[in-house]
Amino acid sequence: MYQFKKVIDLQHYITTLKSKGLTVGFAPTMGALHEGHLSLLRMAKAECDISVCSIFVNPTQFNDDSDLEKYPRTIPEDIAILTKIDTDIVFIPPVSEVYPPSLDTTLKLDFAELATVMEGAFRPGHFDGMAQVVNRLLDIVQPDKLYMGQKDYQQFAIVQNMLHQLDSDIKIVRCPIIREADGLAMSSRNVRLKSELRQQVPRIYQALLKVKEMAPHFPVQEIKDTFAESLDLPEFRLEYIEIADGETLQPVTNIEEHKSVVACVAVWAGDVRLIDNILF
Repeated sequence: MYQFKKVIDLQHYITTLKSKGLTVGFAPTMGALHEGHLSLLRMAKAECDISVCSIFVNPTQFNDDSDLEKYPRTIPEDIAILTKIDTDIVFIPPVSEVYPPSLDTTLKLDFAELATVMEGAFRPGHFDGMAQVVNRLLDIVQPDKLYMGQKDYQQFAIVQNMLHQLDSDIKIVRCPIIREADGLAMSSRNVRLKSELRQQVPRIYQALLKVKEMAPHFPVQEIKDTFAESLDLPEFRLEYIEIADGETLQPVTNIEEHKSVVACVAVWAGDVRLIDNILF
């Protein structure tokens, strides 16, 4: 596996590979890698000639400085894991390489209502920063395919919209959520859960399964109320549950009128914020 820290070195190497007709699959990450990340890279490896992983904790998408500070950083362990699964390239740039002072990386796009609901309502500015860094990394790596996970459903929808607005040839691939044996969606934040809370958080997925079971038979508000009641414990604070159109992300009132529907949730377990979703 080749490791790069400088943009110019990575681009020179990838340009050489692509001149030979090789295809590139890319999975951007913020490190603290787990099986969910590895599933993206395995798919990239299966579908493309070259798999590329970036590890960059992006400061522009954190609207809480303490959250940025607490975000786990495990570079040596991440490199060992990527080597084990035969990732071809890992890009670990400093902030100055991603956001050089001489380059305006601001992304002037309007995501409209895609970015104002759910995560957008509770994390102002998050999606601007996320789209900025993904666009910058795509400019650097120039992949043929971009692999992103379903767990960050709204993020995927916004990046897909970004590529459409930019008229990009990059194909985005949505990869299924990878879960622990007890149903908890894999996340880099899970390591911050205290042991007693770790035993409780599978209730989130259990409640989502109940939501899916209820969907064909009950009104939307009753479904949302049932989810909230199932997590009505001192250890949890429900930030939101939204049942939304799978493409527009706008709240639905009648599930049967939509081609695809997704239930998205954000829950605080102690001081750790967890997100999850389930498609109907």
